[in-house]
Amino acid sequence: MSSIAKVIAAIAAWAGILVLPTAALAQSDYPNKPVKLIVGFAPGGSTDIVARIVAQRLGERLGQTIVVENRAGAGGTIGADAAAKAPPDGYTLTLGTTSTHAIAAGAYSKLPYNPVTDFTPISLVAITPYLLVVNPEVQARNLNEFLALAKSQPGKLNYASAGNGTATHLAMEMLKDAAKVDLVHIPYKGNAPADTAILAGEVQAVFGSMPALLQNTKANKVRPLAVGTATRSPALPDVPTVAEQGYPGFEAALWLGIMGPANMPKPVVDRLHKEIVAIVATPEFKASMDANGAEPIASKSPEEFREMLRGQVDKYGKITKAIGIKLD
Repeated sequence: MSSIAKVIAAIAAWAGILVLPTAALAQSDYPNKPVKLIVGFAPGGSTDIVARIVAQRLGERLGQTIVVENRAGAGGTIGADAAAKAPPDGYTLTLGTTSTHAIAAGAYSKLPYNPVTDFTPISLVAITPYLLVVNPEVQARNLNEFLALAKSQPGKLNYASAGNGTATHLAMEMLKDAAKVDLVHIPYKGNAPADTAILAGEVQAVFGSMPALLQNTKANKVRPLAVGTATRSPALPDVPTVAEQGYPGFEAALWLGIMGPANMPKPVVDRLHKEIVAIVATPEFKASMDANGAEPIASKSPEEFREMLRGQVDKYGKITKAIGIKLD
């Protein structure tokens, strides 16, 4: 090796010695500035409600502000894509959902991100049942009356969703397929505008997630017909499941979990996972989820969340193919 090459090698080695401790130091004092939490849906919807509860409590534990940033559109995929392409330093996170990760993978052939490999899963935070409600003007008191009405007027009744390819869209398409009815889909940019539409009578029905619909249901502003989970929801114990009303095996629910871009530093991931698990275990968090009809749940490890995600992508890929949902 020439003397010049030896000097260059020595400088490179010395620089490496300096860089490694600097990176380690940056991770050890994480976070030292506000953290962004991207939500792919409009303010006021179920994902946004849960995100803001998590953001407040996570910020308290980390000693930094967690700023919720709503980037609605394309079934939540605009926000998810922004998170996937952010620097993997722990300062940009997202609340991934059934819609943005499991369903989108099967519904979009040109999805701009890979829902598994382009993200660092950290932990689940909640699962929410789906609730089928109708505008009070609709002449149906239960699921079978609603389906009979739809069959008597094919293509005349419409339903709202949080957007093309979202879990609210797929839930109703699954029901349409099971019951062989024709309902017209009207997509909105999130649960909040979809719920506003049913209150205003712009649409007749919505199969939405519980947090966004619970208060309006209790206030009798919408009429509940069925829940999508395998068992009844403690938040609305008198509302029967879809399965109870003649469609055994039907199940529709929304999971929500904190993720970041791929290749986040392990110490940062471990810190976030530890704090989220602690938050989910608190009575205060459980009470806030109960109040919104959601079930708190944390992943045992980031690896467990990743494996669950792989399974969900496979599951919903088969469902979207069977039903024939393709959005591009």
